[in-house]
Amino acid sequence: MGVPKEKDGVIYTINLRRLYWGRRSNRAKRAVRMVREFVARHFGVEPEDVKIDNTVNNYLWSGSITKPPARVQVYVTVKTESGEEGERKVAYVTLANVKDVED
Repeated sequence: MGVPKEKDGVIYTINLRRLYWGRRSNRAKRAVRMVREFVARHFGVEPEDVKIDNTVNNYLWSGSITKPPARVQVYVTVKTESGEEGERKVAYVTLANVKDVED
């Protein structure tokens, strides 16, 4: 597999149904981790460089820790930030509201 192509802003529907196979006690926490790993895999960034917006976090925790939603639609953008170590790609994840996102 190669490096993913450059993408501007993309809407993804992330399936979280497999969370329900595991134990109940920390499903919402695992949902946040699954969203982070999904975005990192699709955009070629490190999981630490995925910034999840508070709206996504609140949506994932809306059904308490034991009952997160089965799927979530997110809008992902990638920006290049320069820091002390040099330049790195950072992915920003927000809740997808089709009215707010322009094609």
